[in-house]
Amino acid sequence: MSALQLESVSKHYGAARAVDRISFATPSGKLVVLLGPSGCGKSTTLRMIAGLDTPSEGRILIDGRDVTTLAPAERRISMVFQSYALFPHLSVAENILFGIKVRKEPAAEHGKRLARVADLLGLSALLERKPSQLSGGQQQRVALGRAIIAETKVCLMDEPLSNLDAQLRQEMRREIRTLQQKLGITMVYVTHDQTEAMSMADQVVLLNAGRIEQDAAPAELYARPASVFAARFIGTPPMNIVAAPGQPGLKLGVRPEHVRLVESGGVAGTVLSAEYLGADTVVTCTTSTAGTLAETLAARLPGRHELAEGTPVRLGWAAHDSHLFDVATGLRQTADVAVPLPA
Repeated sequence: MSALQLESVSKHYGAARAVDRISFATPSGKLVVLLGPSGCGKSTTLRMIAGLDTPSEGRILIDGRDVTTLAPAERRISMVFQSYALFPHLSVAENILFGIKVRKEPAAEHGKRLARVADLLGLSALLERKPSQLSGGQQQRVALGRAIIAETKVCLMDEPLSNLDAQLRQEMRREIRTLQQKLGITMVYVTHDQTEAMSMADQVVLLNAGRIEQDAAPAELYARPASVFAARFIGTPPMNIVAAPGQPGLKLGVRPEHVRLVESGGVAGTVLSAEYLGADTVVTCTTSTAGTLAETLAARLPGRHELAEGTPVRLGWAAHDSHLFDVATGLRQTADVAVPLPA
């Protein structure tokens, strides 16, 4: 049985469809990420799972129980907000215990549960401090502690790391993932950051304009994107999408990290820029072949490459690294068709 299941769930605001008939299921004990750009419907979806918004259509089931019309307190879930939502006048211990006290759970268990959570999160020495005396990472751990101590099977997270700097976000990603696996809880995590999604998730639900573009494991999302949108959203720099040589009505996709400089064959190009990033260099080129308009191709090359603007180059890649998409629908072709590289 799925820990969480959405069946044709929609949310309308007048004529606007913030979420449009989305369906997905999450196995128990897995981390699913709702990923997508601003306005795609991911936070609205999370709010409906939490019971903070009511679906216009469809059903939401948690552990097989229909919770579509239930209040948040009746859903047996916990939630971590983007703002942490800590009470400034309460200590760390009081913030962590707040929820279970409100729910009037047995007071005799509070001390043992608090000690366990504080030990898990490295907060044991900070229990008497107030939030203002904590770093951003420590405040995030307190918010996590308040969710974990509830001992629910499903935990919801709404962009919990967006207020942290890059290095701390990376550390907290590892901590959250390790904690989720250790506790065996089902976690639904909302983010617009593809790095968070790819590094943490068992399952990624990629949303665009209120609909699901692709529901897959991170490796599948990268290796076999279901649409041009998915192909361009996942990967840095984004996948190159150009006209497919000899295939009218199709677009050819190839990831920059699969493009290489070649001595002969491939595609002729002219360097527009070369950005050295330390481990690699992103070279952006303009290309043209007989009968086609000039297009732009990016190559992510290992190491340092000093290529001045205007330098002629040839770009090549393996046939199995090619992806084909329908021009009209933007969808991936069901059969992989080999596209010959122009000489």
